Amino acid sequence: MPETLTSESTTPFLDALPDMLLAPERLAVLLGLAFFLGLAFEEYFGQRRLKAPGGVRTFPLLALAGALLYALMPEMPLLFLGGLLVLGLWLAVWYRYRLEIQFAEPRIEHEPGVRLDGGIMALVGCLIAYLLGPVTLTQPLWVPVAVAVAAVLFTGARERLHAFAETVGGTELSTLAKFLIIIGIVLPLVPDEPVTALTAITPYQVWLAVVVVSTLSYASYLVQRYIAPRHGLLYSAALGGLYSSTATTVVLSRRARTAGARSGTLHAALVLSTSVMFLRILIVVAIFNMGLAVALAPSLALLFAFGLALAGLLYWRKNGAGAEHGDEVLPPSNPLEIQTALVFALLFIALSVAVGWARTEFGEESLFALAALAGVTDVDPLVLSLAQGAHGEAALAINAAAILIAATSNNLLKGAYTLAFAGREGGLVPAAALFVLAAAGLAAALVTLGLA
Repeated sequence: MPETLTSESTTPFLDALPDMLLAPERLAVLLGLAFFLGLAFEEYFGQRRLKAPGGVRTFPLLALAGALLYALMPEMPLLFLGGLLVLGLWLAVWYRYRLEIQFAEPRIEHEPGVRLDGGIMALVGCLIAYLLGPVTLTQPLWVPVAVAVAAVLFTGARERLHAFAETVGGTELSTLAKFLIIIGIVLPLVPDEPVTALTAITPYQVWLAVVVVSTLSYASYLVQRYIAPRHGLLYSAALGGLYSSTATTVVLSRRARTAGARSGTLHAALVLSTSVMFLRILIVVAIFNMGLAVALAPSLALLFAFGLALAGLLYWRKNGAGAEHGDEVLPPSNPLEIQTALVFALLFIALSVAVGWARTEFGEESLFALAALAGVTDVDPLVLSLAQGAHGEAALAINAAAILIAATSNNLLKGAYTLAFAGREGGLVPAAALFVLAAAGLAAALVTLGLA
C-alpha cells in the first residue's frame, strides 16, 4: 500500500515534467548563458563606475530560479508568474530608491567613487536573466543563445547606437518607414492573379518589381550615405549608377560645365555610372528570369567591361597616373518615395500592356520599336516586363535583344543630356563616349538576334 501511494503521488509530478525539462545539458546551457550575460553587464557597469543590480552571481541565480519555478508547474506556471511578480516588485523598489538617491540634494552616492545607474537597462537585464530559464528548457537551444547574444551586443553598443541614432535622424527613419510600407504592407495585400486579358502580369508581380528595384536603389543609397560616404567621385558615381544612371548623368553633367581641371575625373564618372547600369540590368533580370539573364550575361558583361575601359581611358587621358580623386562626392539622394513607386508601377503596367498588344497586333519585331521608345523614359519597367514574360529559346533571344536596344536608347538619351547640361566644351568628350557605348549595345543586340 505505501508503494502504491508513493507511485500515485509521484507520477503526476513526473508526468508534468517533460523529458526536455529534465535534460541536464539544458541546465548547463542556461547557467552558461546567464553567466555570460552577467559578465557583459559587469563589464559595462564597471567601466562606467555605475552601481546596478545583477551580475555574474545574480543572473545565474535568477535564471535557475526561473527554470525551477517553471519546471514545478509547467502546465499552469503560477509559481513562475509569482516569481516574476516578486522580481518586478523588488526591481520597482530598487528603482525608486535609486531615483531618490540620484536626485537628492546635496548629491548622495551609494558607495565612494560609485554612482547609481541612470537608466533601466539593468532592470531589463534582470528580467531577461529570469526569463531565460523557461525559454532554455522549452525552446530550441538556438533561441536562448540568440537572446543572450543579442542582449550582450546591445549592452556593449550603447555609444555606437546613440551615435547612429543622432546620425540617422528623423528623415532616415521616415525613409525606412516608406521602405517597410512598400515591402511589408502593400506587397502581401495585392492579388496574385491577372486582372485583365491584356497582360498576364499580376498586381503582385507589378509590386514585386517595385520592391526589387526599390531595394537595389535603397541599398546603393545606404552604402553611399553611411558605409563609405567619402570615397571620391568615381566611387559615388558607381553607386549612383546602381540607383539611377540617368539621374547621376544629369548631376555630373551640370558639374562638368565648370569642372576645369577636374574634367577628366568627371568624364570618367559619367561613363562609369552608365557602365554600372549594365550590371544593374543583369541583377534585376536574374531575380525574375534566370534563363533570360543567362542569355543576356555575355553581352552585358562585355558592355560593362567596355564601359570600364572607356572610363579608365578618359580618366588617365587628362589626369595621368598621379591624379588624386579628391574628396568631392555626389550627394546621395533619397531613392524611396511612395509617389515614385506608384509612377514606376503605372509605367510598368503600361509597358506590359503595350508589349502584349504590340506582339499581338504587329508581331515580335514591333517589340524593338517599343524598346527604343521605352529607353528614353526608364529602362527598368520594360526590363522587368520582358523578364516576367519571356519563355522559350526564341522568346529569350528576342527579349534579350529588346533589352539591349532599350539600354542603347537610354545611353543615347544620356549622351544628349550630357551635351545639354555640360555644354559643348565640357560635355562633348563624355557624350561621344556614351554614343560609342550605345553603338556597342546596338551591335550586341544585332549579334543576339543573329544567334537566335
